[in-house]
Amino acid sequence: MKTSIATVSISGNLVEKLEAIAAAGFDGIEIFEQDFIAHDGHPREVGDLIRSMGLEIQLFQPFRDFEGLPEPLRAKAFDRAERKFDLMQELGTDLVLVCSSCHPEALGGIDRAAQDFAELGDRAASRGLRVGYEALAWGRHVNDHRDAWEIVRRADHDNVGLILDSFHTLARKIDPDTIRRIPGDKIFYVQLADAPLIEMDLLYWSRHFRNMPGEGDLAVADFMRAVVATGYAGPISLEIFNDQFRGGRPRTIAKDGYRSLVALMDDVRRCEPVEPQPAPEMPGRALVNGVSFVEFATRRDEADALEEMFRTLGFRHSGTHIAKKLALWTQGEIRIVVNRETTGYASSAYTMHGTTVCDIGIAVDYAGAAVDRAQKLGADTFRQAVGPGELDIPAIRGLSGSVLHFIDEASGLNDVWTVEFEPTAGEHGDAGLTRIDHLAQTMSYDEMLSWSLFYTTLFQMRKTPMVDVVDPDGLVRSQALEASDGSIRITLNGAETHRTMAGGFLADSFGASVQHIALASSDIFATSAAMASKGFEPLPMSDNYYADLVARFDLAPEMLAKLKAGNILYDEDANGTFFQYYSRPYAGGMFFEIVERRGGYSGYGAPNAPFRIAAQKRLMRQKGMPRK
Repeated sequence: MKTSIATVSISGNLVEKLEAIAAAGFDGIEIFEQDFIAHDGHPREVGDLIRSMGLEIQLFQPFRDFEGLPEPLRAKAFDRAERKFDLMQELGTDLVLVCSSCHPEALGGIDRAAQDFAELGDRAASRGLRVGYEALAWGRHVNDHRDAWEIVRRADHDNVGLILDSFHTLARKIDPDTIRRIPGDKIFYVQLADAPLIEMDLLYWSRHFRNMPGEGDLAVADFMRAVVATGYAGPISLEIFNDQFRGGRPRTIAKDGYRSLVALMDDVRRCEPVEPQPAPEMPGRALVNGVSFVEFATRRDEADALEEMFRTLGFRHSGTHIAKKLALWTQGEIRIVVNRETTGYASSAYTMHGTTVCDIGIAVDYAGAAVDRAQKLGADTFRQAVGPGELDIPAIRGLSGSVLHFIDEASGLNDVWTVEFEPTAGEHGDAGLTRIDHLAQTMSYDEMLSWSLFYTTLFQMRKTPMVDVVDPDGLVRSQALEASDGSIRITLNGAETHRTMAGGFLADSFGASVQHIALASSDIFATSAAMASKGFEPLPMSDNYYADLVARFDLAPEMLAKLKAGNILYDEDANGTFFQYYSRPYAGGMFFEIVERRGGYSGYGAPNAPFRIAAQKRLMRQKGMPRK
């Protein structure tokens, strides 16, 4: 199937939109009439420009308020159609989208509408053009694809077919399996859009909150499975109306759109047993087995201070790289690499962001398959020179230009720690930390959908509902992505103002990707005591926080005293309990978190976030933060 996107989905002027769409890898476009009218080029020149970029004009849209009009409005509608046919022929496209009428004088009646389309089909056929009819979810008389199909069926014209849009079907909660009854050759075009589930006016919802398949809550995959079951093999296209996208970067939006279509059609291919398959084969989503390592780029005194913090956290310096200034620090299953190199990628990351997490190693089932899928989804691969004795580990670019390396056992890449690092006789640490519980990545709010799509299309990860984190100086949106077994968890935190702690970190670090790392303990009180003995200083919490705990939870006095003594925060839900405490901020606002999950608790202590942020800001105001 060919991929397409409506120009209305992308920000910018027409040329910027086309350049972004072509760069993303789409086969064609739907040219939105408003985008064409706003452009100052002649229709033939516009068509030539589009084709010079390797794109087809697959659809001209929209033609509104056509069917069921009384005279003289009916005659005027046909005159308007003839003018649009002239324009289409100049542009070089043969299909126009006619959406169901919202005209206040439109008359109902399927037969009346069918007669209008039969005549329009004759006029289109005389020019070698085709007409596609789409049911708008808010259409005056036709708002259901089943009614639109009945009009097309009764029109009984080779040049008149149906256009399906996932939003219009799913927003009205129409069973997408009803599409399976429609002959595939009478479906002329398919448009896709997802959306978050919001109870509001359908037109307003559609015009402001559509997003890419996989970014919302609608059953777009079920819709598309029904479409391919009909035998439809034409273009699949995106038609997205979204306020956030209208102000975004054209190339980012286009790239996300292409990624969403490729991932969706791969899902459909795996679920719907039809021939021919709707998408070429590619590896499935990578099964993640955890975080293999986290690498910091740092230098001089900052590196010394960072390693001292690791020592107080109970880590042991267990290895030194055979050729580079890399130190390996370990505890339990956790590996942290400290990179002091003054050349190469890590050095560039330090120059840009200061001390920062520059690289994350993801343990997957098959590293080669993971990078292959990533490439097919439009991810940028990463390579740098491999020295003697070093392993060539596949990698892609992640958030803010950081790197994600894929590590597996099948290819022997998991041997990197014995192949590339010489063991050291460092002091034995161990404070009871076992694994990385989650990584918290900070970004601007308008990037959250993009990176959520990135992770969920590449890895076997699911989204949790977005939550609001209250900062004393604003709001931060947070969404967790996690494997079903909890082997990897990533929280995406979207900042809208630099006044929040997340926003301040983003501004001060020039877009560093990871703000904090949460480390898991099987006994947080023993871990707290062990770290205290090594000189670890936790983030101090106010007495008011613990007084409030007594009001909110039924805690024994002994438990409350232990929590307060360790500056440990507490939360619980119907499934279990959660304990967490924090390091003091370092390197411009980064920090570590120590957590223990008991029972089936699966959250992240969100109710505690406002108090944690207030405590961090108090400390930062009192002492100031060391500058890079």
